[in-house]
Amino acid sequence: MRITARVDYAVRAAIELAAAAPDTLTADRIATAQGIPARFLQAILGDLQRAHLVTSQRGRDGGYRLAIPASEVSIARVMRIEQGFLAEVHGQRPEDVAYPAAAAELASVWVAAREAYRRVLEQVTLADVVSGSLPAPVADLVAMDSAWRSFGNVPAG
Repeated sequence: MRITARVDYAVRAAIELAAAAPDTLTADRIATAQGIPARFLQAILGDLQRAHLVTSQRGRDGGYRLAIPASEVSIARVMRIEQGFLAEVHGQRPEDVAYPAAAAELASVWVAAREAYRRVLEQVTLADVVSGSLPAPVADLVAMDSAWRSFGNVPAG
């Protein structure tokens, strides 16, 4: 799993807008609240607007707001706006990858891993994050001690 800075910033900006709903927030206010570079945020807000997830209003009371209720916006939806597919292998969907010989079944592993990742990201909405109340299956995963540990680069032993 790799979450780029752009995806992280987009999700955090959407969460700020969800927390402020139905009010508007300026890009500067979002950038300050989340520590996001302002120029980077402007591009992200443009992407969210083109995807019809966010609307903007000009003027004295202007700013950005969610175009859809936060309870209807999954984290996966925001992520897809910024990166397209949730999982890819060398720029392809996992189901489109084919491996020769002994590695043939590896594509199935990538498909299964994507499905597990997707199940979490599709279940959690912006409203869930704002309220601090994750869906039970996700909360169960978070409660696991192993969820909080990274196992990368573990020496063989």
